[in-house]
Amino acid sequence: MSNWQRMIALVDMNAFFASIEQLDRPEWRGRGVCVTNGRTGTCIITASYEARARGIKTGMRLREARGLMPDLIQAPSRPYRYGQMSASIMAALELITPDIEIFSVDEAFLDLTECQEFYNCSPEAIGEKIKQCVYEASGLKCSVGISGDKTTAKWAAKLQKPDGLTVVAPEAAGARLKSVAVTELCGIGSGIGRYLAQYGIYQCGDMTRIPISVLASRFGNLGRRIWLMAQGLDPDPIHKEIKPPQTIGHGKVIPPNTQDKNVLRVYLMHMSEKVAARLRRYDYQSRQFGIGVHTRRGWISKKLQTEQPTSDGDQIMALVDFFLNVYWDSNSSGPGVNQVHIGALELLPKYGQGELFSGDDMKREKLLATIDAVNHKYGEFALCKAPLVNRSDMPNVISPAWRPEGHRNTLQT
Repeated sequence: MSNWQRMIALVDMNAFFASIEQLDRPEWRGRGVCVTNGRTGTCIITASYEARARGIKTGMRLREARGLMPDLIQAPSRPYRYGQMSASIMAALELITPDIEIFSVDEAFLDLTECQEFYNCSPEAIGEKIKQCVYEASGLKCSVGISGDKTTAKWAAKLQKPDGLTVVAPEAAGARLKSVAVTELCGIGSGIGRYLAQYGIYQCGDMTRIPISVLASRFGNLGRRIWLMAQGLDPDPIHKEIKPPQTIGHGKVIPPNTQDKNVLRVYLMHMSEKVAARLRRYDYQSRQFGIGVHTRRGWISKKLQTEQPTSDGDQIMALVDFFLNVYWDSNSSGPGVNQVHIGALELLPKYGQGELFSGDDMKREKLLATIDAVNHKYGEFALCKAPLVNRSDMPNVISPAWRPEGHRNTLQT
C-alpha cells in the first residue's frame, strides 16, 4: 500500500441530537423523533432518520411535521447532554490521531497523513477504525469521508449517510467533483454561488474556465482557496488552535409582535447578563456593544459605548435602556419585536487594575465574582436579578461553533 501525500478524514455524526435521544430512550429507537428547543419550542432543530424518511426537515414547524407523521415524538433539547457526548467523542478521536480539528459539535477533521505507516492498512480500513472508535466512545454511529483534502473529505462524508464510509483517492478527487454543484461544497454559499454563475460556473468542473486571479481579486485568499477546492486541491490545513473571539454575543427569538416595553426589557436583560457573564468567564471586557431588535420591518440596531470597558451586566443594561428610549420607543409605541440580540464588540483583555479601582468598584467586582462562582457550581442563573426568575422556559441550545474547551465551550440562548 502506497501512502498518500496527504490524508484527511471528516467524521460526521448521524442526526446527532436525535440519535442521542434514541440512545438514552431505547423505546424511541426505530421511531420518528424530533428535537425542539424545549417543550414549548415549535421549530424542529433536528430529526431522526425515521422522521426524515417521512419528509420532516430541520427548520420545519412542529405542526407541519405532525401532519406528515402524527405519531412523531417531540424531544425537548438537552444541550448539556449533547455537549457531554460530543466531548467524549472528540477525546476518543484523539486516540486515532492527535491532529484533529473540531469543526462543529458533531463534526471533526482528522489529519491522518503521519499515521499511515503506523496503521499500515488501506484508507477504508482506517475509516472503519474511526467508526468503531466513535461507536465504542458513544454507542452512536457516524459517517466518514476520507480524501486528500478537507473539502473533498467533507463532501464524501455526505454521500452515504447514515453510517457510511466513502473514500476518494486524491488523484480521483477532481474527476469525482467535476459534475458536483459548486454550492454543495462547504464554504460556498448562495452569495458566492451567484457570483460564480456570472462567469458560467455552476459545477466544480467549470472552475477552470476562469483564472484563479479573478476569484483572488474578488475574495482574496478565500477566492484562491475556492478555485482549488473545486478541483479537489483544498490547501487548508487542520486548525487545532481555537482563535481568540472577535465578538461575544447572545440572541433570542421571543414571542412574535412583542410590544410591551417591560417584557422586551426583561429579554434584553437576559441577554445582557449572559454576555457579561461570558465576558467575565474568559477575562474580556468591551466598551462597544451592538444592541438590536428584529421587527416585521427588519432589524433596528445600534452600536453604543460605555465610558470605560466593562463586563458588568448593569452597565450594558444602561445602554439597553438608552436604546429602547431613543431608537425603538421614541413614540411610546415601538414596532412589535420577535427577536433580540446583544453583542460585545472589539473585545479587550481584562487586566488587573486593582489600584485604579474605587472602593465601590472593588465591591462590585467581588459581588460579580461571587455570583459567577455560585452559578458555575449550581447552574446558570441560580443567582440572578428578580425579573429573570420568570424568563422564557426555553432552554439554551448548542451553537454550531461549540467546542469542548476555550471560549466556545458555551451554550447559546
